[in-house]
Amino acid sequence: MSAAAARPPFRMLHTMLRVFDLDRSIDFYCNRLGMTLLRRTDYPEGRFTLAFVGYGPEADHTVIELTHNWDQAEPYQIGTAYGHIALAVRDIHGTCEQLAAAGVPVPRPPGPMKHGRTPIAFLADPDGYKIELVQK
Repeated sequence: MSAAAARPPFRMLHTMLRVFDLDRSIDFYCNRLGMTLLRRTDYPEGRFTLAFVGYGPEADHTVIELTHNWDQAEPYQIGTAYGHIALAVRDIHGTCEQLAAAGVPVPRPPGPMKHGRTPIAFLADPDGYKIELVQK
């Protein structure tokens, strides 16, 4: 079987989050979680900006699209359907200590997942989106 035939027909590209303060969100994802700002584009006619952040180039990695609508006057309501983004970490306790010391909220400190043993923790980004850390 050829390499092209072995590839699945789809590849996840990105997850989009609407953010209230784009600079604050970029700072969080890049300076707290170690992602890189891959590109940022203003769309004046649509009155919004898109910023893509991730751990590698979009050609090879799934990334996060941060969408900032210029006229948004209030923080977004997250709702009840959204869950979280998950990131793998090597040292969940050390990572959470560093993030908490940098002012990142850690509403669920490291510990075994409910009904399991895998160590997990939850962070909150500037807009309140949950980020699960999973020790691998």
